[in-house]
Parts: sequence; C-alpha cells; structure tokens
Amino acid sequence: MARAIRVEFEGAVYHVMARGNERRRIFRADADRKLWLRTLEEMISQFGVVVHVYCLMRNHYHLIVETPHANLSQSLGWLQTTYTLRFNRRHRRNGHLFQGRFKAQLVEASGYGRELLRYIHLNPVRPRDKSAVIPPERAAELDAYPWSSHRACAGLEPKPSWLSLEWLAYLGPNEAEAREEYRRGIAEAFGTHLDSPWDRLQGGIVLGSESLWEKTKAVIGGKTASSELRWTVREGRRELQQRLSRLLEMEPDDRVRIWARVRLAGERRVAVARAFGYCDGSGVAQVVKRLEATAAANQELANRLSALRTAVSNVMERPQ
Repeated sequence: MARAIRVEFEGAVYHVMARGNERRRIFRADADRKLWLRTLEEMISQFGVVVHVYCLMRNHYHLIVETPHANLSQSLGWLQTTYTLRFNRRHRRNGHLFQGRFKAQLVEASGYGRELLRYIHLNPVRPRDKSAVIPPERAAELDAYPWSSHRACAGLEPKPSWLSLEWLAYLGPNEAEAREEYRRGIAEAFGTHLDSPWDRLQGGIVLGSESLWEKTKAVIGGKTASSELRWTVREGRRELQQRLSRLLEMEPDDRVRIWARVRLAGERRVAVARAFGYCDGSGVAQVVKRLEATAAANQELANRLSALRTAVSNVMERPQ
C-alpha cells in the first residue's frame, strides 16, 4: 500500500487518527484506555509533543497534536508501537493492532480550532450515519464520557497535567468565558447535523487557508503518495541547537545538560544516553524526571531551567 505523505515542520499542528486492524477494537476494557493514556503521557514527556485534544473510541482514536520539534512520525510511531507491545502482552496476543500507519492532516489552528474542539469531542455520541442529527438525549452521556478531553474543556473535571487547554483561547478572552462558549457550542450541536470539517481538506492533507495549502504544494511539488516527506525548518532547528550548546558550555551540572538536550532540543533519549555514558534511554528519562521533581521544590533550580527555556524559545519557529 502507498505510504501517505508526511509534512513535518517545527510547531506544526495535526489531526491524527488511527483505526484498529480490520476495524477491530484497540481498547477491550477501561484498563486498556488507561494504558493508552499512560503511554501517551510518556510520548509527550519523551518527544516534547503537545496534545490539545484527544478522544478514544472502541476501534480508533483521535488526537490534535503540536510538534515543536518536527517529530510527528517519530513520536506517533513510538506511541503506536509501544502501546501495541503492551496491549499484546496484556492480552497474550501477537501481531498488528493498528490498521497500518496513522493518518495525519496538517491543521491551521487559528482557523479551525473552535470547530475541531467540538467536532472531535462529539464523536462518542454522533450517529454512525453522519447525515443524521445528534440525538438531544445523549447530551448527558457525552458529559459523563471519561475518555476524551471534553470534560476538561467543559470544566467538569481537572485536566491531566500533560493536556494543553491553550485552544480554549479560540473561544473567549479568558478561561471562564471560553468554557462557557465551549459548553454553549456543544449544547447547540444536539438535535442538529454537523458537517465534517474533513470534507474541506485540500489535497487530502491540509485543513487550512489557501496560503498554507500553497506553501505545502510548493514543498511537496511532484512527490507521489509513495513518498514520505519531511518538511523541516532546518535553519530554526540548527540555530536552536547552536544557541543551546553555547548556553551549556559553562553548565557544570550534567543533570541540567541532559534535561536541556531532551526537553529543549528534542534530542532522542538514546542519543543523549550515549553522550553521557548511560546504557540506554531509560536512565536519561529518570534523570529528567528526578530533576524536574527537584525543581518543583527548589526555586533556584527552577529559575535556572526557566532561564534556559526562555533563552532558546525565540528561535522555535511557528507556522504562519
């Protein structure tokens, strides 16, 4: 089967979806959903991906993710492979769990953030017939659904530490007004039919303005669907790494150096492990986790980490 084109750049935002192999379940029980969310949290920690929206269904999942380090394929590939291994071990099975590679569409958040928040969160109550209206009596069912970011957005439960609610800013000038507008939009969807935003995809890969589509076309050019494209803003990444290297020249604490290379430069833990003499990436992960725990109780250390993050932040390029 032809491989989908991957358009990757620093700060890109994507809608990601993957189905179970032969449309079979990827979650057999709540324990599997909890396992997937723990694995998702590990992916965020390891690869620096930002998750804005998630929704777990029986045989597929939806994510809205942002990739500050232009590493969509690497991070989502790790997520699906790791979850598959854990799922198979838990259920004593072998073989593929997902139906091929995940699907990813490039999204212009400013234009579609409000719409996608609502559309993705309504998945658990939307009829299979996409032309049918959403039954009003299922509103309470949605509010009780624990396997999406809907409850956190609506203020019905505290958000997980790893979930970003930055997209609420598209709905109002402050958190209270944004939540109220979000809840109003969800309530208005019941008893109506919602058109799918994916019907407006350009080239099957871009949900956004004409300028973003033209930029994407200029990059992919004559590439075919069998090509895997990595569109990376290399100058921004190179400048970031050079600046961080200079900042760390006089840093005596290896823990801070490791943290900065993982968290700020987005380097793979395996590569950092080799540089600092660790056997594998798990040792590096422990260093990062312990340093952040220490910083939570040590203001001086917290200030040092914050200063490093600020010093490199202005070279992290964002899509226009």
